[in-house]
Amino acid sequence: MSAGFPSSVLFCCDHNATRSPMAEGLMKKFYGHRAYVQSAGVKNDLEIDGFAVTVCAELGVELQRHRVRSFDEMEQWGDDLSGFDLIVALSPASQRHALELTRHFHLDVEYWPILDPTGLGETREAKLAAYRQARDQIIGRMIARFGEPTETG
Repeated sequence: MSAGFPSSVLFCCDHNATRSPMAEGLMKKFYGHRAYVQSAGVKNDLEIDGFAVTVCAELGVELQRHRVRSFDEMEQWGDDLSGFDLIVALSPASQRHALELTRHFHLDVEYWPILDPTGLGETREAKLAAYRQARDQIIGRMIARFGEPTETG
């Protein structure tokens, strides 16, 4: 599905606490309601990462109220993976999991190798720099895949 803009996108990573919520928030900010956008993780054993919240807030993307959820919870809540046009995996584990869950669906799963900033950096500024790098990698891939942002607010 490399051509065209999808009507629904699911971003996924390992815990749905850092990379996939950043991607979800950035996609909503950049493209508004052009697509239904959600995110999930292989696990949901963490809360939203404070550094992810901080670096996204720098761009006007609010993640503070993000509710971490797993693929299993998505199914329990009625979000069927087959309803998405595109799944973007931001980690190898989430790519494997998404491919396994969608093996019977005609559904595109793309892998974007995005830096996992958790655990990087010794000081607050070094940690923020790593998170900004991951955020900026997501933005670069997003613009390359979906085009220039269409929303300004």
